[in-house]
Amino acid sequence: MTGTLILDPLIPLLALYAVIALASLGLALAIWRRLSGWWLRGLAALALLAAMANPAIQREDRETLSDIVILVVDESASQQIGDRPLQNAAAIANIQEELARQPDTELRIVTVGDGAGDTGTTLMTALSQALADEPRGRIAGIILATDGRLHDLDRTPALPAPLHTLLTGQPDDWDRRLVVSNAPAFAILGEEVVLTLRIEDQGAAPRTQTVPLSVSIDGEAPLTLPVPIGQDIRLPLTLPRGGMNVLQFSIPQAEGELTDRNNSAVVQINGVRDRLRVLLVSGEPHPGERTWRNLLKSDASVDLVHFTILRPPEKQDGVPVSELSLIAFPTRELFLEKIHDFDLIIFDRYRRRGILPSAYLENIRNYVEQGGAVLISSGPEYGAAESIYRSPLGDILPGAPTARVFEQGFTPQITDLGQRHPVTAGLDSYAPTPDGDGPGWGRWFRLVDVLVSDTATTVMSGLDNRPLLVLDRIGEGRVSLLASDHSWLWDRGFEGGGPQLELLRRLAHWMMKEPELEEEALRVEPVGQTMRIIRRTLGSNTGDVTVTHPDGTETVLTLEDVAPGRFETLWDAPEIGLYRIDDGYKSAVIALGPSAPREFEQTIASAETLAPVVAGSGGGVMAISDGDVAIRSVREGRPATGRGWIGITPRGAYRTAEINIIPVLPAWAFLLIAAILMIGAWLREGRR
Repeated sequence: MTGTLILDPLIPLLALYAVIALASLGLALAIWRRLSGWWLRGLAALALLAAMANPAIQREDRETLSDIVILVVDESASQQIGDRPLQNAAAIANIQEELARQPDTELRIVTVGDGAGDTGTTLMTALSQALADEPRGRIAGIILATDGRLHDLDRTPALPAPLHTLLTGQPDDWDRRLVVSNAPAFAILGEEVVLTLRIEDQGAAPRTQTVPLSVSIDGEAPLTLPVPIGQDIRLPLTLPRGGMNVLQFSIPQAEGELTDRNNSAVVQINGVRDRLRVLLVSGEPHPGERTWRNLLKSDASVDLVHFTILRPPEKQDGVPVSELSLIAFPTRELFLEKIHDFDLIIFDRYRRRGILPSAYLENIRNYVEQGGAVLISSGPEYGAAESIYRSPLGDILPGAPTARVFEQGFTPQITDLGQRHPVTAGLDSYAPTPDGDGPGWGRWFRLVDVLVSDTATTVMSGLDNRPLLVLDRIGEGRVSLLASDHSWLWDRGFEGGGPQLELLRRLAHWMMKEPELEEEALRVEPVGQTMRIIRRTLGSNTGDVTVTHPDGTETVLTLEDVAPGRFETLWDAPEIGLYRIDDGYKSAVIALGPSAPREFEQTIASAETLAPVVAGSGGGVMAISDGDVAIRSVREGRPATGRGWIGITPRGAYRTAEINIIPVLPAWAFLLIAAILMIGAWLREGRR
C-alpha cells in the first residue's frame, strides 16, 4: 500500500496560475503597507488556493511480481559432440538449484537447435524471441549455455540485464578438419580440373606431419594419398563421365579427436562436354542430306565435319580431274589418325564404292568397340550389294538387310519397349492425335527390311511393325540403325511433321552415354532437404531402394510407377550430408547441403565471439568444466560476476491491483478555514 498526493484543480490550470499571481501580488502589497495581519491574509489565500487545487491522496494496492531469469540452452549439432549434452544438463540443474534459493525468481528455459538449411546456431535470434515474450521490466538476468560458436551475433538485442555465458567443452579438446576451399561447379570432360584442399588442426592437437586423404568419385573405390597438415593442397582431377559427379574427400579419425563429422567433404561437379564433334559421311546426294547438315550446324555445341561423296570413281563424263579436285580431302587423317577425336560418326545413305578402303572401316569398328558411336541412316543402298553392312562394320551393326525395300506410306510407331526406353519414351506426346490413339505424326514412304540381332533393342517400328530404329551396345561403344532415309519429311512438316529434332537429340545423347538417357539408371535430384529418387528401367517393375544416411543408418523406400519404365518417390532427408542409394543393381550418391556443415567448421568451444557482448552487459563467462556456479543478487550498475559466481539484478517489479483517491479536505472546509483566517486578519488589524 502506497500513498501519493495528487491535484485535481476545480478550474483550468491557466486560471489557477492567474489566481496564484493575484494572491502573491496582494500578499506583497500587504507586506509593503506593513499590515499586521499580512500573514493571516497569506494563510487565507493559501487555503482558498488549496480549495481550488482540490488536493487528494492516491493510494495504490500493489502486488509484487517475481523476477525472470532467461536460460538459453544451445542444442545445435556442435553441442552434441563429446560430453557436451551432459554439460548442458548439469548447467540446467545448477541454475535451477541456485535460482530456487532466490526469492521471487522464475526461470525460463529456451532451447536452440540447428538453423534452417545451413544457417548454423541462431543463438541471438532465439534470445530476441524470448525477450519479446517477457516484460523487460522483470528480466533480472540472462544466461547462455553454449560452446560460443554462434552465427547470428549481428542480431544481438538490447539487453535489459546482465548476460552470462556458461561455456561447454574441455580445456584439452582438439579437432581435425578437412576444408575444400576451391572447387568449380562444372568441368569440361577430358580436361583436368584443380581443387584446393586444406587439413586444419584446432585446439590442443598433437603434432602430426601428414595424414592419408581418400578421394572417391560416385562411391567408387577410393584413391588414398598422404597430404601435409596446415597447407593448401592443389589436387588435379579428370571427371570420368558427364552429368553430376559426386566427389567425396575424407581423412581418418584420429585418437582423441573431438568429432569426425568434419573429416569429410563432398563436392558436386557437373561434367559437360566442350563441344560435340560429329563426322557426317554422306553417300549419294538426296533430299535428306541438307536436313542432316542443317540440323547439326544449327546447334552451336556441335563441331561438324562433313565428308560428302559428290562424284563416284566409276562416273565417266569427260570432265578433267583437275577441274573437279580443288583440295584433296584428308581421308587418311580423318579415318585413321584422328578417328578417336570424334564423338559420333553418322553414315547417311553411304554406299561402298571403294573411296573408303576396308582398313578405314575396320578402324571405325575398332573405334566403336573402344567407346565410340556410329549412327547409320539407311536408304535402298543398305539392302544392295554395295551395302555398308557387307564391310567390316557389319560385325557391329544391329540389323542385317534382307534386300527388301518397301516403298509405301506408314506412320512411325513407338514399340512397347520403346515406351520405356529414354530415347523414345514420351515422344508421342509431342503431337498426339485428338482421340489419343497413337501419335499424330506425318508418314514416311520408304522402309528397309532388316533382321535385328539378338542383343539389339527395337524402339521404333514402321510398316507392319517392322524395325525402324534399332539400338545396340558393342563393347564400350554404341551403334544405332535408322532403317529409312525419310526422316527429313518430318523436318519439312509433311502431314504435320514429327519430333525429328527431339528424337535425334535424344539419340545423339544416348550414344554419347549421357546419364539422363541411360536405359538402366538410378538418379537422385535434390531440392533443399528433399530428394527425388528416379529409377529408369526397361523392365515392367523394380524393387525397393535402400537409402544409407550419413551416420550409417538405413531407410527402405518403395518407388511408384509414374510412367512406362520410370519409377519415382519423394523423400525428406532428416539431415544434411552424403546419402547412398542402392536397389541391388544400381547405386547413386547424393550430397544434401553444403560440402561441410557450418556447425562443424569450428568445434572447439570458445567465448571469443560472445566476449564483447557479455562484457558490455556487466556479465561474465564461466566454464562448466570448472564446476557449479553460484548466483547472487546485485544492485543494478554494479559488477555482476566474480570468482565462481554470477549475479542477477532484482527488478522490484509490481502490478497495481487497486487505486483509491481520498480528498485531503472537502472544499467547504478549506473555505471555512479561509474565512476564519480572513476574520482573524480583520480583527487584528481593526484592533490596531
